[in-house]
Amino acid sequence: MEKFLMWLEEKFMPPMARLAEQRHLKAVRDGVISTLPLIIVGSFFIIIAQPPVEFLQELVNPYIGEILIPFRVTVGMLSVYAAYGMGYSLARSYKLDGLSGGVLSLVTFLMMNIPLNVDGFITEATEAGIVGAEPIGWVLPMANLGGAGMFTAILSMIVAVEILRFMQERNFTITMPEQVPDSVARSFEALFPAAVVITLAWIIRVLLGFDINELLMTIFSPLIEISGNNYFGVMLPVLLVTILWAAGIHGMSVIGSVMRPAWLVMLDANIEAVADGGSMAFGEGGLPYIAPEPFYQWFVWVGGAGATLALAILFVMSKSVYLKQVGKFSIIPGLFNINEPMIFGAPIVMNPILAIPFIIAPVVTTSISYFAVNLGLVSGFTIMAPWTLPAPIGAWMATGGSIAAVILVLLNILVAMAIYYPFFKVYEKKMIEEENAESTDNQEVIDGETVNA
Repeated sequence: MEKFLMWLEEKFMPPMARLAEQRHLKAVRDGVISTLPLIIVGSFFIIIAQPPVEFLQELVNPYIGEILIPFRVTVGMLSVYAAYGMGYSLARSYKLDGLSGGVLSLVTFLMMNIPLNVDGFITEATEAGIVGAEPIGWVLPMANLGGAGMFTAILSMIVAVEILRFMQERNFTITMPEQVPDSVARSFEALFPAAVVITLAWIIRVLLGFDINELLMTIFSPLIEISGNNYFGVMLPVLLVTILWAAGIHGMSVIGSVMRPAWLVMLDANIEAVADGGSMAFGEGGLPYIAPEPFYQWFVWVGGAGATLALAILFVMSKSVYLKQVGKFSIIPGLFNINEPMIFGAPIVMNPILAIPFIIAPVVTTSISYFAVNLGLVSGFTIMAPWTLPAPIGAWMATGGSIAAVILVLLNILVAMAIYYPFFKVYEKKMIEEENAESTDNQEVIDGETVNA
């Protein structure tokens, strides 16, 4: 294990660290994270529209359309907000105007979705025989504005901001006098890049009729299917995140930047399935995906990466003075899924004894959780609950009020404790020996000073 950790430190860490700092991936991460408040709040309206109690379902059924409006304009338009956030972040990384980068990224994305002129009357009004109903006019279809458009939003961000950077570096901009306010000057500086971006998008999407979103979804569909429903695809992010953390790299910062767009597509598809009347169970007539991001958050990362809440509980009961102290200051943050005190306090990073269960425990709990959802024993995920909730509460919310999900979380904690336990005892013995040796050395020093005195 020590040789493996040395290999990770010398060979694996440098490229992963560079990947984590890659500006386009950081822009994706920052832009998507900026939408989390909208995802969390919007997805909670699914619970209101589809309550777990039959009596409440009958009560809200006539008003489902109205109840889901906040969901439609938040989660249903997720890629719109992400396009702006990602463009802003990428532009700022180049020391360009963030507002210009965000706006150009957003308009490029919207240009990939052609508005439709819906002439004629509203269908419901016509069927009801209502005379004088007004035509709808121009509308923007929402099918690709949510999670399904995330890959198009990423591409739009890259194209728009790189064009902005290219033109500004070569002074293809309108420079205003110093007396002009900065906001006005920045607007004119982005005028030529905007003309290029909008014209290019118009040619591709309208004149050529090329649907980039359809192409990207075709390309990434196998990735989404494998990472969402295939056992090995679900397991891969778990292994990568824990291995990176064991080597001292923030695993979710690296893997999350790559996987989060796919996870959001899965979550969006699950939410849409429930909004259309599907069940909360995985499979036909229910949810299309097993493992969007909440699957990992609530079933795997209980207490943080590595399922370290179990280890914090063991540390609190330790006979080692140091480990007991680490457990005391780690267990409260661990209840809220913050485990940096444990990872760097134990430490787990570059620790051959604790790194093994740190990797194995999530692998086992992932396996249990995967088959529990796949077999319909536990509901799937449609809610992005705040990640700082205690795991049983977060799992209950994210699965629409599934008691089975709460039981599974508690089971996973016990399983993780059983896996950590033998390694914890080995590490505890080592720490006690070191503490006893240090205590003996200190006593000898004190005795020596007393004699000399």
